[in-house]
Amino acid sequence: MASAPPPTRYGLTRDEFAEILDGEPRYRLDQLWDGLYAQLADPADITNLPKALRQRIDMMLPTSLTPVTESVSDSGDTVKFLWELEGGSRVETVLMLYADRATVCVSSQAGCAMGCGFCATGQAGFTRHLTVGEIVEQVVRAAQRARRVERRVSNIVFMGMGEPMANLDAVWGAVERIHGDIGLSARHITISTVGIIPGIRSLKDRPLPVNLAVSLHAANDTLRNELVPINKRYPIEDLIEACDDYLDVKNRRVSFEWAMIEGVNDRDSDARELADLCRRLSPHAHVNLIPLNPTPGYPTVGSSARRVAEFRDLLETCGANATVRRNRGTDIDAACGQLAAGQPVTLSTTRR
Repeated sequence: MASAPPPTRYGLTRDEFAEILDGEPRYRLDQLWDGLYAQLADPADITNLPKALRQRIDMMLPTSLTPVTESVSDSGDTVKFLWELEGGSRVETVLMLYADRATVCVSSQAGCAMGCGFCATGQAGFTRHLTVGEIVEQVVRAAQRARRVERRVSNIVFMGMGEPMANLDAVWGAVERIHGDIGLSARHITISTVGIIPGIRSLKDRPLPVNLAVSLHAANDTLRNELVPINKRYPIEDLIEACDDYLDVKNRRVSFEWAMIEGVNDRDSDARELADLCRRLSPHAHVNLIPLNPTPGYPTVGSSARRVAEFRDLLETCGANATVRRNRGTDIDAACGQLAAGQPVTLSTTRR
């Protein structure tokens, strides 16, 4: 039987920290927990703790993420972190900087088993789930980096490597820590899925009103079976029903992510089919159009900027709300669909 992994700094619960601090005054736990999460400080910088205790915590509880590389886009507004995990797996985190705030795109798995051909992560395959601590630490490290340029992280999106609903217990544990201890509103946390219906139904029954995003990419089963293979198990009709049930309980907007692929899902007929789905969830459905980012191994190109705009206009004419997502970090392979943790991608895909 494999031995349990060693405890890590952000992997411990508050009660587990209390055991480590046994013999210390009770208020030390509050100081340590507040320092790690509210202040986003490393133990050495929590100055209201005795120096000897800071050193002990630092030595006993290493971090989960070992930095490998940090890449910054030419514009300076996007930072991609490559981390190595215990056991050698690698994941990526993306920090997006805006004028007065920042968003962190976190990974929930090393790799992904969903197999979407236009996504580099899906082409790289699945390695393992991330733990609560590994997910939370991505947020902490990115927030520390944002603070260096006087930005505060205000939004978390589970849109990095992996399928969050396939690792929902750890994802939800991280959401609770991000909400309850780091202090971000649940309404500023978004969990994305390619359409894992049991996960959506489970999320519906959990207490925090997080946002739901569905990577849709096609509005009929024939095309979606090709683009998003999990659709064969969870077809569109069942998926829309699950989203409707989620809306009934949470009364939050559902976002449909749509990667614009030239000649594949950017036709007028695709827009009309998508608008039909959105009207069924009106007024709580919103479409995010994403210009397809370059992905090795997927020869089909993204729609032109003109076609993306035309598609958006047609959606709105048909009664659907839609926006075009600005591409960020394409030059450092940090944009949607490009995260692959430095893994070579060699899949060959043909398109009609």
